[in-house]
Amino acid sequence: MTIPAPEPGLVINYAYLWHDEHLAGQEEGRKDRPSVIVLCVDAPQGDLTVVTVLPVTHAAPSRQDEGVEIPPPVKRHLGLDGAPSWVLVSEDNKFVWPGYDLRKRRKGGYSYGFLPPRLFDRIAKAFADWHRAHASRVISRD
Repeated sequence: MTIPAPEPGLVINYAYLWHDEHLAGQEEGRKDRPSVIVLCVDAPQGDLTVVTVLPVTHAAPSRQDEGVEIPPPVKRHLGLDGAPSWVLVSEDNKFVWPGYDLRKRRKGGYSYGFLPPRLFDRIAKAFADWHRAHASRVISRD
């Protein structure tokens, strides 16, 4: 399986490092999880792309504006389990694509597929709104 090109809305399998883990001194995420690419920016130094990902989690956000729930039909489309899940917009990981923490799924490949455009637009808006209103919790993984 080849590594896919990074594109906003693509859900990848990624060893996400949570903000609290980072503060505790960890450098690696504890487990691989679906994560949504929300931004892709070409770096000025050559052929590098910097990617920003948001974690998918079963834990409901403590505040309504911290996350967007993934509807069950979308979870089925992506091949995720049936338990409720949210994309958290209150923290993110940033890295040069493909990075060390992109992981191959057990079923093969590195991604689950794309979010529907309307859902991705809601997530991108919630991400932008959160970061305009609150202190950013960005973890650079490079």
